[in-house]
Amino acid sequence: MRGAVRSVGRALHLPFSGTARGIRKATHAHGAGESGLGKLIELHGVNGAGDMMITVALASTVFFSVPTDEARGRVALYLAITMAPFTLLAPVIGPLLDRLPHGRRAAMAGAMLARAILALLLSSAVVTGSIQLYPAALGVLVASKAYGVVRSAVVPRLLPPTFSLVKANSRVTLGGLLATGAAAPVGAGLQALGPRYPLYGAFVIFVAGTILSFSLPPKVDSPKGEDKALLAADEQHLHGPHLKPPQRPGLRTVGAAVTHGLAANAALRALSGFLIFFLAFLLREDPLGGQSAAVSLGIVGVAAGVGNALGTAVGAALRSRAPEIIIVAVIAFVLVVAIAAAVFFGAVLVAALGAVAGFAQALSKLSLDAIIQRDVPELVRTSAFARSETLLQMAWVVGGAVGIALPLNGALGLTVAVGIVGAGWLFTARGLLASARHRGDRPHARVA
Repeated sequence: MRGAVRSVGRALHLPFSGTARGIRKATHAHGAGESGLGKLIELHGVNGAGDMMITVALASTVFFSVPTDEARGRVALYLAITMAPFTLLAPVIGPLLDRLPHGRRAAMAGAMLARAILALLLSSAVVTGSIQLYPAALGVLVASKAYGVVRSAVVPRLLPPTFSLVKANSRVTLGGLLATGAAAPVGAGLQALGPRYPLYGAFVIFVAGTILSFSLPPKVDSPKGEDKALLAADEQHLHGPHLKPPQRPGLRTVGAAVTHGLAANAALRALSGFLIFFLAFLLREDPLGGQSAAVSLGIVGVAAGVGNALGTAVGAALRSRAPEIIIVAVIAFVLVVAIAAAVFFGAVLVAALGAVAGFAQALSKLSLDAIIQRDVPELVRTSAFARSETLLQMAWVVGGAVGIALPLNGALGLTVAVGIVGAGWLFTARGLLASARHRGDRPHARVA
């Protein structure tokens, strides 16, 4: 009898242990386990799953549960509350994290723990509809961005010998996407039980992430090879051999590749925000191909998600040494598809635009991260990531605001989309190509 019980226990345990071993084997392949990148991939998967749980809970509250006109007002309020404080926090988050080079694991753990606590606060707000929903959602966003900034800054420290920066960034992002995809149906199932339950799930996931953050290798916190980021007041008291240059290097002092890459990504992020909100309201009123609003939104959402995952997977496989070329190519690809969708507006082309926009956003962001990791000194790299994430978030908000305000006319909306991505390509392509040619004339860091 006891043997039978053990056999049943092993049979029940096998799917979970087998899945865990399979995940560990995939995340630790090709030297990622030895370098510590595998643990970061797993941590980012936990991060993505927790964020998805919160997204499921908030989407049903802010958007789907009310009529279109009221939903527009709620979403606009959410964007306004999100954008203003985040803009004010931008100059603070980066320098603060720059001064924590020995506490990056603790910083990521703190971002996880903050979201765990905020998920519990949101669990009551989503039921009562109280105004605390918005500041709590802002807190989740800020904590999520802070985690992302630190995560991007530590990737170079965990780079396996055979990995490029683009490939490493792709591996981490792909792990997050797969976890997000797995968490989505779980979150939907919990949502069916009640609006609180996805947030309870997020609490459990983020607590696990808090613990997992400290499993990263100690070299993540090692100050070896780094300078100390100094306050202006500190610099005034330095003399002789301790005197530092009067201006710390930043985004504007590291060359055109960073600034042009950031501008191109801002255009794609603005396009993403625009499409999300414009199509969300348009398809509620005028669904695609006679389908229901939920099915129409689902088609576009799945297409965008598949495109995003494909872009990440392509980034992991690319061998190109010029992330600038990748950015120029993908934004041109989006421009062509956007023009076709605006001229021949229809279900297939709208879904195709969503997929291509997701693909381009993923691949161009991976390339931008590689450029920052390559060109920005580690002294201020965390600040550079913080400022770039803030600018991209602002671009997304501005694009979303345009999408909310625009009349619900498909052809008009996609013409505006063409203008957004066209401006981004027009003002950045030449500079990015020139940067790629310049770097081709001299040795450079391994970026792909």
